[in-house]
Amino acid sequence: MNKLFAQVTGTAAKAAPAQVRSPAVANPSVASPSLARIFVRDLVVMAVIGIYEHEKQKAQRLRVNLDMMVLDRLGSRRDDIADVVSYEDGVTIVRELAAQGHLHLVETFAETVAQRLLADGRVHSVTVRVEKLDVFPDAASAGIEITRQRG
Repeated sequence: MNKLFAQVTGTAAKAAPAQVRSPAVANPSVASPSLARIFVRDLVVMAVIGIYEHEKQKAQRLRVNLDMMVLDRLGSRRDDIADVVSYEDGVTIVRELAAQGHLHLVETFAETVAQRLLADGRVHSVTVRVEKLDVFPDAASAGIEITRQRG
């Protein structure tokens, strides 16, 4: 797809970042970590986001979905929030970023959320979907979904 884009636009295509495979994938004899999935579905926040002047003046609705693969707490079965990655952390990151001020791109929003979530060493990978809900009257949403993993 990037080659086609480069041919059509006459620009050099950017290389996609290399996905680093975990040792268990590269070498099946290495035990892979036990993972659990933590998610947040359909979080709606208001954010000033967009490249057009009308988007810079007024907040618009974004729907954000988070999907995190985290190290499972197999050895620790206490009923204690300190033992787990909390989905509330993801919600807080999204809300804080939405409140920080204008961003041009949903891509930047998604990437920033992903990097902040991956700052927790227990988070193995994250998928972030960011959708503008009111951009086209004849579409439910438009946006981006990215997946990032610890390298």
